[in-house]
Amino acid sequence: MDLISIIAVAVSLGMDCFAVCIAAGMAVREGRIPVIMKIALLFGLFQTGMTLLGWMGGTFILAWIEPVDHWIATGLLALIGVKMIQEGISDSEEKGIDFYSLSVLLVLAVATSIDALAVGLSFAVLQVQIVLPALIIGGGAFLMSGFGFWVGERFGDHIGSRAEILGGIVLILIGLRILTEHIFGG
Repeated sequence: MDLISIIAVAVSLGMDCFAVCIAAGMAVREGRIPVIMKIALLFGLFQTGMTLLGWMGGTFILAWIEPVDHWIATGLLALIGVKMIQEGISDSEEKGIDFYSLSVLLVLAVATSIDALAVGLSFAVLQVQIVLPALIIGGGAFLMSGFGFWVGERFGDHIGSRAEILGGIVLILIGLRILTEHIFGG
């Protein structure tokens, strides 16, 4: 997988973090810098860790799934993409979240990084070397969290769920690219 695709996956996965941090930016009024640093670090670490866990799990089952690996990778990315689009379209909001609570932040970090687990599995199926992609995904989550917080402070009411919809579309397109490259040998 080329660097542009890895960056696109990182941005797509970071859209969940971005969306949550828009809500945090709108909600947090005191102690902003410590809160966003905790959120960004947790989100970045969990995105990296879940990508690595997914990849490790995928490498153990690779021999059994190699004949259909392109279909699995495409399916996983498409499912994640559709899920992100559905979440972006739904009316639910992250209202009433205590962004000062470490336990709440840990739950949010896990929730926003579940998709990275599936992407890590996809990378194992595609036999992608994982260290650089995992670091890019974690770094992307960190940066997008900070940017989302800033956006939430300034423009939160206008952006909302569109970030998740865009991220879902990008993941679906990457999945389709993997499939067409396998089918048409490119």
